[in-house]
Amino acid sequence: MDQVDAVVIGAGVVGLAIGRALARRGLETLVLEREHAIGTGVSSRNSEVIHAGLYYPAGSLKASLCVRGKALLYAHCESHGVAHRRCGKLVVATSADQIAGLRALQAKAAANGVLDLRWLTRDEAQALEPQLRCEAALLSPSTGIVDSHGLMLSLQGDLERHGGAIAFGAEVTAVRRDGVGHVVQTAEMALGARVVVNATGLSAPLLAANIEGLPTPPAARFSKGCYFSLQGRAPFSRLVYPLPQDAWLGVHLTLDLGGQARFGPDAQWLDEVTRPDQIDYEVDPSRADVFYADVRRYWPALPDGALQPAYSGVRPKIHAADQPAPDFRIDGPAQHGVPGLLNLMGIESPGLTSALEIAEEALARLPQLSSHQ
Repeated sequence: MDQVDAVVIGAGVVGLAIGRALARRGLETLVLEREHAIGTGVSSRNSEVIHAGLYYPAGSLKASLCVRGKALLYAHCESHGVAHRRCGKLVVATSADQIAGLRALQAKAAANGVLDLRWLTRDEAQALEPQLRCEAALLSPSTGIVDSHGLMLSLQGDLERHGGAIAFGAEVTAVRRDGVGHVVQTAEMALGARVVVNATGLSAPLLAANIEGLPTPPAARFSKGCYFSLQGRAPFSRLVYPLPQDAWLGVHLTLDLGGQARFGPDAQWLDEVTRPDQIDYEVDPSRADVFYADVRRYWPALPDGALQPAYSGVRPKIHAADQPAPDFRIDGPAQHGVPGLLNLMGIESPGLTSALEIAEEALARLPQLSSHQ
């Protein structure tokens, strides 16, 4: 049986970031990916937004990892030539009764260490974005956008430069204890490793159920979000978000690096889906009907027939639709008692922004790494 220091399961942005961090520590690291390319799941089906850290409860992992991860991500993009832009974002109150909620969001952001928000009156917001309709807005200058695939390629490059590797077409079926380490089982091989990381995104709870010694994981649940692209020129130069509703940020306007505007996502819980391979990623054109009404609250001039189906993504949920959204789950030995094992679950937004700091947090939860120099 082949033996390595560390196995990371899943080559999305978080798995690649953790694999890179392990390899930079000097561990012989292998990332196992069941597909035949990096980042084909959650990492390639999102808004590609670099979040500032406005929305998450103070003291949560989502808040702290997003704020610190944002700084790391911008620095990484600069040093590695990853395409990105600090375009800024407006969070808008579209009616007078939302202004108190916007003030509360400003206070929440400040509690998270996001101190660069600027309150805008209606006139100030419209001076920046003439087609915007709102009663007030928050300007987040440190929000941006990033080429997510370029980011993942840069992480893969760093991983490989430090001696790590990725094995594609390697679906892990089980992980069992073996002395001081673990045996990672795929259809083709058994691989020994002292450290194992489950970073499989949508599949993480399902894989966790097949890892020896772990307590019963939460059920895997899935929430689909559809995106529609705008025909013609983008009406705004910044991202535009409505005031968030619970854990859902509403149908917002984002931009890609080419200047194309898109709207989304909506939120559709896939109650009948129990495994990622059952997901239908097709976008139903009729869902645009709701988009028009939502978008026209802040952009009344949206023309009829201007929205075209673009793509969809699915969030890896670990709670039901009627339950409050939980924090990221980064479970190490202190949480589950299994040495050398990390289990990451519910890594949805702001996972892309937080990926580099998630990797640092993950390694900090493996105390045996401090002895590996």
